[in-house]
Amino acid sequence: MENILNIISWVLLMSGGVFCIIGTVGLLRMPDSYTRLHASSVVDTLGVGLILAGLFVQAGFTLIGAKLAVIGVLMFFISPVAGHAVARAMIHRNVKPTLADDDKEDRS
Repeated sequence: MENILNIISWVLLMSGGVFCIIGTVGLLRMPDSYTRLHASSVVDTLGVGLILAGLFVQAGFTLIGAKLAVIGVLMFFISPVAGHAVARAMIHRNVKPTLADDDKEDRS
C-alpha cells in the first residue's frame, strides 16, 4: 500500500512540476504583459495545486496535511485575485495589449 501512495504522490509532484515549467516557458514566450499574466496565473494555480496534492498524499491526514490543505485553499483563491489585481493595475496605467492586427500593420 505504501508503494502505491508513493507512486501516486510522485505522479502528482512530477505533473505539478511539469505544469510549472510549462508556465515558465509560456511566461518567456508570450508577446505582451496580458498574455504573460494569463500564462503564469493559470498554470501557477494548477501546478501548485498538484504539488500540494502530492505532498498531501505523502503527509496523510495529519497536522501537516491540514496545513497543506489550508495552503492549497489559500493559493486557489489568492492566485486568481492577485492576477486580477495586476491586470487592473495594467489597465489603470494604460498598458495596451499587443494584438495580431497591430503586427500585420507594422510589417507592411
